[in-house]
This record gives sequence, C-alpha cells and structure tokens, in this order.
Amino acid sequence: MIPPPSEHAFGPRSLPGTQAPPAALFVARWGALLERPGKGWCARFASARFTPHATDALFRCTRAGWLLYLVGNETQVALGRQSVESWQAFEQALEAHLASLGVPVARSYACLDDPGKGVRGHRRDSVFRLPNTGAMYHAAQHDGVDLARSWVIGGGSLELTAGWRAGCALASLAHGQDQPDGGVDAHAAIEAGCLADALDEIRACAPSRP
Repeated sequence: MIPPPSEHAFGPRSLPGTQAPPAALFVARWGALLERPGKGWCARFASARFTPHATDALFRCTRAGWLLYLVGNETQVALGRQSVESWQAFEQALEAHLASLGVPVARSYACLDDPGKGVRGHRRDSVFRLPNTGAMYHAAQHDGVDLARSWVIGGGSLELTAGWRAGCALASLAHGQDQPDGGVDAHAAIEAGCLADALDEIRACAPSRP
C-alpha cells in the first residue's frame, strides 16, 4: 500500500536551498516501537505496549529534526487473521497517540500482502514488502529524505536487510542473533537492547540537527 503523508507530520518548511535534506528514522513497528505479543500482533491498540522509553526517545529525535517512518510486514492481514479495516483502525489509533505525545509519524509503511501464503486479494508481492526497499525509496522520492544519513532500526533481519540495500545506516536490536524471518545477514553500526537505547546512540553520533 502507498501511504499518504500523515497530517501535520512535516511541520513548517524552510525556504528551498536553505536547509539540508531531512534524515529519517525507519522504525520497525513490532519488536522495536511496540512489544511483539506472543501471537505476533494486536487486534486493538488498547492491548499494545510500547517498548521501554520508546516514545520519550522518539520525541527527542523528532524535535531534533528527524522524520519518523514506521515499517513492517503485517502478515496477519495477508493471511486473513485480521481484516484490513481492523488493522487500519489500529494504525490510526497508534499514529494519533504518538501525535498526542508530540511524536509525528511522517508516513506509515506496511505490506499487507504475501506472494506465497496470502489469502485472496493479498497473494501478491509488493515493493513495500520487506526486505524490499520500497519504503526507503518512496520516502526519498516524495519527502526528499537523504538515505545516506538515515537509519533503519529493528530486531529482525528483514528490515535491516532492506535498510542495507537502500544505503541506510543500521541499528540492530537483535544482539547479533540469527533471525528466523528469512532475511539475510546485514552488518549494523549500532547494536542495542531496545529502541530507546539505539536512538540515544544515534543522537550521540549526530548531536546537531540532521
């Protein structure tokens, strides 16, 4: 799916040529921003749990000028376990909650399809299906994101592989363990225990406005 920009996500624009292209944080929705439940997903936003201090760390980063993008394969929709409408309601509630905390989401990238196991209407591939790079290149083309100065943060090799292919820096939350998600190995510049710790390290690498 091609996501529209979230309302008020980008704030006021500077005059052309007066500011460097924005840098982005591509954050895995599950396992990085949100704790992954035993079944892998939540039907209702009220049941979701953020990883420790994640929203505080994201607030500091977006205040410093980073654009926030959420990424992930929503396999439960592709397999027919959750309806598209239910997932959209979850995502809208998530974005609204983050916005209320001063953490705007620039765009939410999610693949609701699976070319091998998807149910009718969802059995197809997509450039947004990780480890494909559609999310990163779409942000670069439509929002002017500088991928070389951007980060992909996640605990699975699929998102890290996509980031590596797109030329982004990588922050792994997997502690170097093999991931059972079918991705290939990608070397991360940062390994951290949680999203908040990774963001603190990223901000230390680039203390000034990106």
